[in-house]
Amino acid sequence: MLRLEGLTKRYKTGDRALTDVSFTVPAGQVVGLIGPSGAGKSTLIRCVNRLVEPSAGKVFLGEKELTGAGRSELRRLRRRIGMIFQEYALVERLTVMENVLSGRLGYVPFWRSFLRRYPQADVDKAFALLDRVGLTDHVDKRADALSGGQRQRVGIARALEQDPELLLVDEPTASLDPKTSRQIMRLITEICRERGLPAIINIHDVLLAKMFVDRIVGLRAGEIVFDGPPETLDDEALTRIYGSEDWNAMQKEHADAAEDAAAVAAYQARERAKAGAA
Repeated sequence: MLRLEGLTKRYKTGDRALTDVSFTVPAGQVVGLIGPSGAGKSTLIRCVNRLVEPSAGKVFLGEKELTGAGRSELRRLRRRIGMIFQEYALVERLTVMENVLSGRLGYVPFWRSFLRRYPQADVDKAFALLDRVGLTDHVDKRADALSGGQRQRVGIARALEQDPELLLVDEPTASLDPKTSRQIMRLITEICRERGLPAIINIHDVLLAKMFVDRIVGLRAGEIVFDGPPETLDDEALTRIYGSEDWNAMQKEHADAAEDAAAVAAYQARERAKAGAA
C-alpha cells in the first residue's frame, strides 16, 4: 500500500508544483493520474521515489516512510518501486534479456552485473516475465531493433524483475499508436491485479484512463480537484480539471482521432475485400 500525506513541492522561485496532496493506493489498485500540462503529475510520481525531493509531507510504502529515509536506506527502498518510463529508458545496444535482467542491479554484486553473470533464478524469472509480456521470441534481439510497443513491454518486464511492491508509470502510451496503447494499458492493469500491485499511472489520454484504471485522481495547479471511480468522471469534473477551453479542445481532438481511425479501418476493409476478390 502507498500512502501520501500532505505532499508539497515548492521551488526556490516560490512556485508550487504540489500543494498538500494526500491519498492512499491499496494493494492491487491502479490509479490514473490526469491533468493539464504543468499540473504536477510527473512531479508527484518523482516525489514518491524521491527523484524529486518534496518540500513537505510524507510518503509511506507499507509501514516504511520514504521521505524520512537516509541515502543507503533509500537505495534499499527504491528496489521495492518499479518505474516504467515514457521513453522506455532501455540500453539500446543490449539485448532484450540483458535489459530485463538490469532490473536486478540493486540486488546483485557489481561484478555479476559487470560480467552479466546473473543468478540462474533471476534468469529463469526474466524468461517467465518475457513470456508474460509476449516477447519470448525476441529474447536475443537488441533493444534498438524493437518497435515502440515491444520496447515498452521490455520496460514492464524489467520493472517486474525487481519484485516491486509498487509501480510508478510515467506516460506509458504517449509515443504509441491507439491500438498498441490499449494493449499496453491492458497488460499493465492485468499484471497489477494478478500480483496485487498498487500502481500510479501518469496518463494524458482521458478516454484510455477511463477504459482501464480503477480510480482517477485529477490534478490542477498541483492540487487534487477530483478523486473517484472512472464512471463518475463526467464533463463537469473534467472541466474542473482542465478548464472549459482545454477540455472542449480535447473533446474535439478525440472526435477527430476517432473519425480518422474509422476512415482508416474502412479503407483497410475495402483493400482486404479487393484482395479477396482478386
